[in-house]
Amino acid sequence: MKHRNAALAPVLQQRSDIWAANDLPDSAQPGIPSGHPALDAELPGGGWPVGELTEVLSDCQGHGEMSLLLPWMAAASRREGWLVWVTPPARPHLPALAAAGLHTSRLLVIDAERPAERVWALRQALESGACTGLAGWLDKADTAMLRRLQLAARATPLPVLLFRPAHDRQRPSPAGLRLQLSPGPAHALRVDILKRRGRPASTPLYLRTRAFSMPPPLSSPSLPSPAAGPIRRPALTLIA
Repeated sequence: MKHRNAALAPVLQQRSDIWAANDLPDSAQPGIPSGHPALDAELPGGGWPVGELTEVLSDCQGHGEMSLLLPWMAAASRREGWLVWVTPPARPHLPALAAAGLHTSRLLVIDAERPAERVWALRQALESGACTGLAGWLDKADTAMLRRLQLAARATPLPVLLFRPAHDRQRPSPAGLRLQLSPGPAHALRVDILKRRGRPASTPLYLRTRAFSMPPPLSSPSLPSPAAGPIRRPALTLIA
């Protein structure tokens, strides 16, 4: 075994696309930090992968699931360009987003009804070159749609995150990373890594979410409540 590992060492050093089954691969392109160190430690590249799809499978709302994305989105909104959300399940609560550090004047929300229209909007956003971050919600998507999105993602230096129903866990997907979210202990979100490059994950992660001092707004059950103090009036761009 030691002799075989010694023989493979030069190959593993020269080829970033080849790795031992019990290791995480060294990504040729570093990932974008998620803002959650415990999660980044489990992701190849040390963050959200770029140039491929990430699927977030969940049926829970109001358990802090948006807290998974907010640190990355807040950082992305500070750069020149658009932070694009395609058909989120509820209208964003802008004061809460602003309190979390997101520049809401750069948030572009696109409403689309049919799955094909949502996929088209995601692809157009990717191909525009004007995005700093992209997230979409797809309640229905076939393999062909996902493959078209994967091909579009390869040409961009961005993470592409898709929220999909938990029951799609058993369906095949071209996504390089698949996470499943579920409620954890108080003010925590359970994250199971279903698929990643390299060795499988064996244990779930528990990420702390923001606690609520009062019931969250009906229009945004998964977002943190705004911090105390004055907040500059945010803006929102909506395309239907």
